[in-house]
Amino acid sequence: MSANSTILVVEDDISLRQGICDILEIKGYSVLTAGTGREGLDVMLGNGAPPDLIVSDIMMPVMDGYQFFSEVRKEPRWMKIPFIFLTAKGEKADIRAGKMLGAEDYIVKPFEPEDLVVVVSSRLRRVDEINAVQSAEIGGIKRGILTILNHEFRTPLTYIVAYADMLNRDPDELSYDEMKMFLTGINTGADRLRRLIENFILLVELQTGEAQSTFNWRKRKINDYDEILRHTVEYMTPAAEEKGVKLQAHYSYGSLPSIIGDTEYLRTALIRLVDNAIKFSDKSGAAIYLAAEVRDSFLCFDVEDQGRGIPPDEQQTIFDLFYQINRQVYEDQGAGSGLPIVDRIAKMHGGGVTLQSEPGVGSRFTLYVPLAEAPANA
Repeated sequence: MSANSTILVVEDDISLRQGICDILEIKGYSVLTAGTGREGLDVMLGNGAPPDLIVSDIMMPVMDGYQFFSEVRKEPRWMKIPFIFLTAKGEKADIRAGKMLGAEDYIVKPFEPEDLVVVVSSRLRRVDEINAVQSAEIGGIKRGILTILNHEFRTPLTYIVAYADMLNRDPDELSYDEMKMFLTGINTGADRLRRLIENFILLVELQTGEAQSTFNWRKRKINDYDEILRHTVEYMTPAAEEKGVKLQAHYSYGSLPSIIGDTEYLRTALIRLVDNAIKFSDKSGAAIYLAAEVRDSFLCFDVEDQGRGIPPDEQQTIFDLFYQINRQVYEDQGAGSGLPIVDRIAKMHGGGVTLQSEPGVGSRFTLYVPLAEAPANA
């Protein structure tokens, strides 16, 4: 770590600056130096690669340490660089000001060489630890995406390409029923591909905060739950009929209190919960129930199925991105993105998602949203 780390030292006192430089170079660090904040910015702009850490005095001419820090943090590519302030002994106001700005640490002058080395090495080590965690997370996401690309995207594309090829090969020799079957196959593949792409786009919007911005200006008081529930049932009925399961909704018209939310996002979440219930209902004739009722100070949307259920040790991980239970065994369709989408939409509404499940019996997912006003008897 030391041999590969570059540190920028910004200090107007030449002797102190050289002393800090010597201490760090003895420990194997590469050191860049500047006498003012302005010179520090020039060094960073002209050096190509940014430094791994900055040590800066506070009281300097032309541009002091606080101004230098603010300028550094304006540049997105410099946002993660650890920043350590040098402050005069007893200047607690400097320490408070530095912490308010967001500096990672401070060193009180005069200081022992080893004190400087400890602070610098600990901050660099912390950066390495954070980067390692982020790399592991990114690696997991990459593996998940590769799995989806390899399986989920390849399968619908195979449908589309294969059936289109058969249509093009001998169209004059095909019967009406054959053409209809091939077109149905193309439509099935295209619809599955569309849902995958829509899920990925929505996940990106939820992860980046774009969905939160949309929610903030689109949210309103909602009390017409028929619009949400009826649309969900109508949209998912064809998929339920194809799987041989019954989809039923139970709720009281006009008697449920209001919530603050976004109708479109709530429909999106419920559609994914119902889709999940259909997918894991393996028994023909099984029923899926969609209900809405008040519990405590929350409006609860329940989606209950009679499917295969979820083992207790899997119930904490099903909301993880790209996770699917025993994909190799059941070869279920989907990217493992539906439940993470539901979880994020619920939290965006100030609520959450709960699960009750018993293997071989079924599952009940509950998306709950706080009421706009607490019930009178709450």
